[in-house]
Amino acid sequence: MQMQTLATKPDAKFVDPDVTAKGEARASIPLLKLETLWINTGTLCNLTCAACYIESSPKNDRLVYISAADVAAYLDEIERDGLGTQEIGFTGGEPFMNPDFMAMVEDALTRGFRVMILTNAMRPMIKCSGPLLALQQRFGEQLTLRVSVDHYTKLRHQMERGAQSWDPMVKGLRWLGENGFSIHLAGRTYWNEDEASLREGYRAMIADLELAVDADDPMQLVLFPEMDEKAEVPEITTACWGILGVDPTGIMCAGSRMVVKRKGADKPAVVACTLLPYDEQFEMGATLKEASGIVKLNHPHCAKFCVLGGGSCSKA
Repeated sequence: MQMQTLATKPDAKFVDPDVTAKGEARASIPLLKLETLWINTGTLCNLTCAACYIESSPKNDRLVYISAADVAAYLDEIERDGLGTQEIGFTGGEPFMNPDFMAMVEDALTRGFRVMILTNAMRPMIKCSGPLLALQQRFGEQLTLRVSVDHYTKLRHQMERGAQSWDPMVKGLRWLGENGFSIHLAGRTYWNEDEASLREGYRAMIADLELAVDADDPMQLVLFPEMDEKAEVPEITTACWGILGVDPTGIMCAGSRMVVKRKGADKPAVVACTLLPYDEQFEMGATLKEASGIVKLNHPHCAKFCVLGGGSCSKA
């Protein structure tokens, strides 16, 4: 009877972790290998963007600054347990605002991990330009910075990021390019432009800034699908893989986890992915071992961003 009730309620999607509103078995994803470990450095940011999925801002400290010692403990666990992780990703907030950030980046690089930093390339990054350049000179393409450029035009980029956000970002991008950094760009797809048009627009911007970025490479220029928890999206069932022709091993949570440190918490926690830092059902434990179980696709982001949108935050 409970199943019938769930199936007939119009708002009953994404409620039961095991069963959809229609009474079908919900899809889940096992962790095949921890290819990428993401570290959320904290939700504080120098910007307040219009549609930030994590609601980062100069005032949002729901995820506090994680320490270099906290991060080192997870890197130690990777090495101790032979997890074979290749990449450490840093996201925020704006990672360069964390006072321990450069120390944790150096630690990860020194241990041999590839490092991906998600940044808006603005003043917080420029303030760290000395030690950042020193790391680039030591580690070269082992270090990549993915810069958020929400649209290839100043007008639309600033519609998302706010007035006076374009010129400082361009200054940061030019500095990265002139100093030989490995650069990727992250754009968005909600502008009613098809992918070919978007990539052509970014190609012109990249040429103007003289950046070594291939606009046709989906990793060097990532175009993220939009995330709207209120949007009407289907639930993903075990039958969907065959129907959609999607390989579940390619879904982000099959190869990654994210570490967060919640305000007031004694220690960090590991969550299923970068997109769901606040939803308690996706908190999987305090250690990577505890977080190695399956992830049940019980959220609209799982459907729209990862399965239907093909989105992934990882380089690997």
